[in-house]
Amino acid sequence: MAKYGEGDKRWIVEERTDGTNVHNWHWSETNCLEWSRTFFTNLLSGLTILNGEGNLFIRTTSLRTLDGEAYVNIRKGKIIPGYEISVTVSWEGEAKDSDGKSLLKVTGGVEIPYISDENADEDPEVRVTVNDEGPIGRRIKEAMVLKGKPLVVEKVKSWVQSMAKGGPVKEELETKKVSPPQQNQNQKPATEGSAAPTKEVKKGVKSIRLTERFNCRARDLYEILMDENRWKGFTQSNARINKEVGGDFSIFDGSVTGTNLELKEAKLIVQRWRFGSWNDGVVSTVRLVFEEPEPGVTVVKLTHSDVPEEDRYGNATVVENTERGWKDLIFQRIRAVFGFGI
Repeated sequence: MAKYGEGDKRWIVEERTDGTNVHNWHWSETNCLEWSRTFFTNLLSGLTILNGEGNLFIRTTSLRTLDGEAYVNIRKGKIIPGYEISVTVSWEGEAKDSDGKSLLKVTGGVEIPYISDENADEDPEVRVTVNDEGPIGRRIKEAMVLKGKPLVVEKVKSWVQSMAKGGPVKEELETKKVSPPQQNQNQKPATEGSAAPTKEVKKGVKSIRLTERFNCRARDLYEILMDENRWKGFTQSNARINKEVGGDFSIFDGSVTGTNLELKEAKLIVQRWRFGSWNDGVVSTVRLVFEEPEPGVTVVKLTHSDVPEEDRYGNATVVENTERGWKDLIFQRIRAVFGFGI
């Protein structure tokens, strides 16, 4: 495989003053390594592998390393990806007894030593390591291999598919394919008194609806979701939350940002939510309604609307990942940390 930047200079076009490469006719080359690092960070951080099954709790924590090279070449509009990278992800696990007492906590790594365009149709090799090879540590590791390995491979395949579509230049290519609509010469312009246009239905977005029960008062749950210190506690990540209507917030180390639209203590939270991996200008709406059907029991009804089906990196599992995030990284963590399980 040719190294990035070593293509034939006769075919690689230097930047023109007008910034154009008409119809992508000439050979253009884009370094995708940093884009790939962001892509894998978003896909492989905070994945819940096991959440109590067999009294085991396992999740990935962060992208540890990404080395190698990745680029996309375009010639006459044809996408030609090239890459040879290695990826390592950190993970943590815990085993508990039947009473919920912790038996052992471990950390480890998931290494994918070779991901190459030459083997794009094959599952990559995955190596799982753990820092404690005792009986319980091996049990946790085996569970990580059984349940975590397929999930990691799935995420790698998402990256491979995104590279095949153009990686970070995918949006640019799609924009060039779209031409502005032309008005029919016989079509008359709208005049005053014409019928109102049909309301446009948003395409490419979906809504998530969940109903969750907690063993607590509604005001307790409301305060947890609006308090940055408690967010830091149950997510183990940085958070900044303004508790006023119109105030901004930033959670999960800044990967999610937004604004408070409507707040009613112990009753309602409405917010604008945006993930950093989404396309520019894409914003969703979160609505959390709190009900207390009986003292000490709270029902939360979540509606997360306008969630895009695909992010800026071509990942088509945004809705699925967002729903899993609400369940595993927010609601289930609140139950586990604050003892609100039912």
